[in-house]
Amino acid sequence: MASGALLIAPWADRIGRRPVIPAGPTVAAADMSLSSASQNWQQLGALRLLTGVGIGAVLACGNVIAGEFASRRRRGPAVSLDSTGYAVGATIGGISSVALIDRYGWRSVFLAGGLATLAVVPLAFRLLPESLGFLLSRRPADALSRVNELARRMGQPDLPALPDGEPAMLTSTGGFRRLLAPDPRSPTLVLWGAFFLVMAAFCFVTSWTPTLLVQAGMSATQSLTGGTLLNLGGVFGTVLLGALAARYALGSVPRTYLFVSAALVVAFASSTGTLVLAFCIGAVIGVAVNGCVAGLHALTPGVYPAPLRATGVGAAISAGRVGAIIAPTAAGRLLDAGWTPLVLYVTTGAVFCAAGLLLLAVRGKQPTVKAARGTEPTPTPL
Repeated sequence: MASGALLIAPWADRIGRRPVIPAGPTVAAADMSLSSASQNWQQLGALRLLTGVGIGAVLACGNVIAGEFASRRRRGPAVSLDSTGYAVGATIGGISSVALIDRYGWRSVFLAGGLATLAVVPLAFRLLPESLGFLLSRRPADALSRVNELARRMGQPDLPALPDGEPAMLTSTGGFRRLLAPDPRSPTLVLWGAFFLVMAAFCFVTSWTPTLLVQAGMSATQSLTGGTLLNLGGVFGTVLLGALAARYALGSVPRTYLFVSAALVVAFASSTGTLVLAFCIGAVIGVAVNGCVAGLHALTPGVYPAPLRATGVGAAISAGRVGAIIAPTAAGRLLDAGWTPLVLYVTTGAVFCAAGLLLLAVRGKQPTVKAARGTEPTPTPL
């Protein structure tokens, strides 16, 4: 997923969002289906790697195009609604996987996932329009006709000509260099740090909670119930984020989620002796930690102008995936070193706090980002 977000998603800034987004699930569907026929762990590992590349690409570009088709006020709710799909999918996928494995074996999970993903591809090709921001900034040869086709779908009159401005020029490597240019450098580094910390803490909570609940004395069934409640809470967390983002400043909502998550994970670790209380807090943690991730996804597209947007979002998501890779392994090593679940959860709370403080450090600043010749600076919402 880190590779897909970092290497594939930026192509959406050069050839368009519409070609890249259907390509992501196509790659993922093909590799998931092939995974069901893998003959050894090496084949399965390679196919899982390629599956992640497709997922990472569509994860970044989906957030971008959802934000580009929303007004400034509705951008947060739009991207949050997009993120809700991941929480719903994780919940349904987890529950259905148990039934499939019990009845048909583990290969059926990959086959079912591949076929379900493949069913979405023709819908994306048929229904997904190109981004208006891409057409106006990159200006391909048929830009005017495509803009007017989009205008007609939205009930707007045709344009006689494109607005004044030169097409943005962006080379294959120019996007990454521009992310660290003087103007966007500060918000870019803040977002990379925030994504790294949030995804590290999020993946620790979601991957280790069932295991640590067993260590705390719960049965395997009870621990799986706790893990399911985390995913189920994520559905409400992303929906609630969208509602809050429509009413309050988008930058303040993820910060609030982060500080609330910090308090909740500590409370959860202290409540494992009482089953009902632990389950209740676990469900609320699912609301909070999934809201943290969705909040960053909602925040990031508005930081960058259209010619740099997919590159910026992809790089930030990739930084987060690095944290997601490191955190579960680090947690296992710390457990082996004698750390208790309570200490690990307190440390995770500190990580959430650090991410909140990182976003808080740029409160009130409105740096501008200029992506390429002919594009206007866009204020960031941090």
